[in-house]
Amino acid sequence: MAATNTASGVRAILGSFLTWGMFWFVLTVLAGLVVFRDGIDELLRAWRVPEYSHGPLIPILSLYLFLHHLKTVPVQTGPVTDRGPGLALMAVALLFAIGGSMIAIGDIVAYGLILWVGAVLLISFGWRTGRQFWPAVLHLVFMLPLPGAIYFGVSIFLQGVSSELGVWFLHLLRVPVYLEGNIIDLGVYRLHVAEACSGLRYLFPILSFSYIFATLYSGPWWHKAVLLLAAAPITVFLNSVRIAIAGIIVQHVGVGWVDGFTHFFEGWVIFLASVMLLFLLAWIMLRLRRPRIGLVEALDLDTTGLGTQAMRLRLIEPSRALILAAVTTVTVAAVWQAVPAREEVVVIRDPFATMPSQLGDWRAGPAISLDADVARILAADDYHATNLSRPGAPAPIDFFMVWYRDQMGGGVHSPEVCLPGGGWEIAQLEQIDKTEEFGGGQRFTLNRAIIQQGLERQLVYYWFEQQGQRTASGLQARFQLMVGKLTNGRNDSGMVRLITPILSNESEAEAEERLQSVLPHVLEPLPRFFPPI
Repeated sequence: MAATNTASGVRAILGSFLTWGMFWFVLTVLAGLVVFRDGIDELLRAWRVPEYSHGPLIPILSLYLFLHHLKTVPVQTGPVTDRGPGLALMAVALLFAIGGSMIAIGDIVAYGLILWVGAVLLISFGWRTGRQFWPAVLHLVFMLPLPGAIYFGVSIFLQGVSSELGVWFLHLLRVPVYLEGNIIDLGVYRLHVAEACSGLRYLFPILSFSYIFATLYSGPWWHKAVLLLAAAPITVFLNSVRIAIAGIIVQHVGVGWVDGFTHFFEGWVIFLASVMLLFLLAWIMLRLRRPRIGLVEALDLDTTGLGTQAMRLRLIEPSRALILAAVTTVTVAAVWQAVPAREEVVVIRDPFATMPSQLGDWRAGPAISLDADVARILAADDYHATNLSRPGAPAPIDFFMVWYRDQMGGGVHSPEVCLPGGGWEIAQLEQIDKTEEFGGGQRFTLNRAIIQQGLERQLVYYWFEQQGQRTASGLQARFQLMVGKLTNGRNDSGMVRLITPILSNESEAEAEERLQSVLPHVLEPLPRFFPPI
């Protein structure tokens, strides 16, 4: 008898939940998963990287924020007439999905996925009600990987700040230490900055946590802003403390204990300590507030009734806008499934190993192999590094080229990011126009930089090779890559770099003469290795 009553109850619940509105809603969601599959695949790949391993939790937490907010929204009783903005946003999201899939950039499809989630809410609830759920939709941004250039730029900057602060702490504690670029020299032990700053990989989940913390916090708006913005400095501060403790261990305990401490302290220890500091910061601000309220009162962490709010989805009306969204999404999914996949373009090029050893009156030395860790981070399909020398020249030229078969997977790391990581400060950077001294005098731009490390200075030329086009701008190179992928299916790219020292007894002009003299001879054979369209 009890089993019969239970079965009847389940059927009653399902019967009340399976409405026509829910049918069109679920159909839209399922079709959307097909349309945005390239973006979902890109997210799944990104989430395997330690920096983004928190990604699978973000949709769950966003769902919690949505249901939590839904408790404060009264049930709609009248007709909903403001679904138009949702349809417009749905169209934009589908364009992101189609365009991103056509040029094989999963990140663009993933961006469109977030817009699509917002569109579904606006269509289901209408503009006046649906727009109130923007905090939950915006939180989905934290599941996205940063573009490569931004990621490396932010990472290098935060690593530098963290290392500088950690070394400052050690100096206060009278621990002898020297910071040179990406190396923290403790005398008997050298700590690589990437190793020293691995705790920064938890910056992204901490940012996500601080966003939720600020959203659920019921204090003034500026309290919320402080809590949100505090995530980055708290993480950098804790990582600096970690570096300082590693230095103290080397000084007073021994090198053998450093690795054990590093593995213990990294990751979740930093994350939990950051969370505790966020709570402490909120408590301090509340203590300064008049009238005072407790932290428990200020944080709305009530999780009761979320299931009841989820059941409110059965009240979604089978509106014409929702039916149109479902039919459109299903149609796009069906058409996209029927379109045959574009065949991968095989780029015919010569390997860098066949680069001439004689470039005008400059001669290349033996090829230089990169350090295994550097080569792993570079992740290039082909690279070439050598030193060029000329009889009578007071200094050599460091010649480096790199090529990627699929630039979409990450690709070229700009010297603007890599050189500071090697301890070089960029003292001057500008773009200059050059004219090739062959092939009809084609004009292009390259970057000219002066870098320094202590009293040592070097002059750098570098540019991006983009399927027959040369440019100094990484943004323009990325745009050309997208156009190339759309028009001819290619997404290969590369970069060329020339460096020569500025000797203490010579001027910048004399050093530049060396680069100018070899540049035409370097440019001449490049089409063999970076084939034009």
